[in-house]
Amino acid sequence: MRRTCLSAVLAVLIAGPALAAPKDDVTRIVGSAAFKAAAAALDAEHDRTVADIVSLTEIPAPPFKEAERAKAYRAMFEAHGLKDVEIDPEGNVMGLRKGTKSGPVVVVSAHLDTVFPEGTNVKVRREGTKLYAPGVADDSRSLAVLLAWIRALDAAKIKTRSDILFVGTVGEEGAGDLRGVRYFFGQGKYKDRTKAFFSVDGIDPAHITRVGVGSKRYRVTFKGPGGHSYGAFGIVNPMAAMGKAITDLYAIQPPVEPKVTYSASVIGGGTSVNAIPDKVFTEFDMRSADAAELAKLEAQFKTVIENAVTAENAARSTRVGAVSAELTPIGDRPAGNTPQDAAIVANTIAAITALGYIPSFEASSTDANAPMAKGVPAITIGSGGTGGRAHSTDEWIDVEKGPSVRGMTVGLAAVLATAGVD
Repeated sequence: MRRTCLSAVLAVLIAGPALAAPKDDVTRIVGSAAFKAAAAALDAEHDRTVADIVSLTEIPAPPFKEAERAKAYRAMFEAHGLKDVEIDPEGNVMGLRKGTKSGPVVVVSAHLDTVFPEGTNVKVRREGTKLYAPGVADDSRSLAVLLAWIRALDAAKIKTRSDILFVGTVGEEGAGDLRGVRYFFGQGKYKDRTKAFFSVDGIDPAHITRVGVGSKRYRVTFKGPGGHSYGAFGIVNPMAAMGKAITDLYAIQPPVEPKVTYSASVIGGGTSVNAIPDKVFTEFDMRSADAAELAKLEAQFKTVIENAVTAENAARSTRVGAVSAELTPIGDRPAGNTPQDAAIVANTIAAITALGYIPSFEASSTDANAPMAKGVPAITIGSGGTGGRAHSTDEWIDVEKGPSVRGMTVGLAAVLATAGVD
C-alpha cells in the first residue's frame, strides 16, 4: 500500500539547529559500548530471530481472525519479561518494558494480521537465505524484530528513560481499517499516555513514512424494481445508474499535488442475463494525504451518486418503482502527518545516516495514520533487510545475517534516541 514520495532526500538532511541535537544524541548512542553490546546480541541471536519469523508466519492470521497469533505473541512477550502483558478488548497484544522515569510511553508496534484469507497455505519455504511465505515480510518479520530488540536491550542492560510499550496490533490490513490502533488511541488505556509511536511495517531500514494517506471507502448499492429484460423493457435499471455514476466519477479531475485518487474497484449483482436487475453494487476507494482534499472528493462523490440516480429516474419509466442508492461506509482511514522537524523524525533520520544508509521518504497508509490524526508524533519504519512481492503468495525476505542484523540496528537506535538513554 506504499508509494515513494518525490520529495528530495537531501532537503530533509539540511544541517540546521533543529537536527543538530538528535544527530549528536544518536551519534552518542550508536558509539556507546552498550549499543555495541546490543548489536552483538542481535548478531548472536539471529538464528532465534529467524526461527521467530518462521513460527509467527506459520500461525494463520487472516483478516479479523488474528486471535491464535495474538495468543502466541502474548506468550512471547511474557517469556521476554515484559510487564503488564495483556490482550486488550480489540485483540491488540501489549507488553511494557519499564524505563527509569514515569511518564508518557514510547510505543513500538507491528501488526499481527495479514491480507490473506482463511485457508491460505502459510508454510514457510526456505531457499538459501531467503524465506518465502504469505505474510513473511508484512508483517511477521517486524513482529520477530520487536522481540529481537527486547532481547538486545536486556543483554546490553540498556535502561531507557521512558517506558517502551511493545504492541502487536490487529486490523491493519484492508477491511481491518486500522481497527486495532484506532481502538488503542480511542479507548485504550494508553491513549493519552503516548509521546511517540513507531509502526514497524515493511523491511527497508532506510524508509521513513511520516505522511499518512487517508482513505474513504464505500459500497454503493443501487436498487430498482427489476423485471423481465424483454417484457419490462423501458423501466428504470439500477445498473444504468451505477454505470453513469462510475463514468461521472471518472470525469472528475483531482489535484495532482496534493495527490488525490479514486477507484471503482469491485462490482456485483444481478440475477440472470434475461432479467433487469433489482440490485447491483460497486465498491469505491478514495485516497489522499490531505484531509481537506479527501473530504472535498467525498462530497463530490456523493453528489455524483445522487445525480446518477436522479438521471436514471428521469430517463426511464418509474411506473413499477424508482431507482435508489444506498451508501455504506466500508473504510475510513484518517489522513495525517508528523512534521519533518519532529523529534521522532529527526532521531530516525540521524539513526539511518549514522548506520550508513541514505534516508528515503514515503507517503503510505499504515497504523501510524491513527496517531498522526490525533496529533501524536508517529512514523512507520522498516524492520531491516530486503524482500519483495508483498501481499502475494510468493512474498519473500532475505535473512542473510550481516545485512539483516545491520538493518535491525537502525530502528533500535531510533527508538533509543526517542525513549532517551542516560
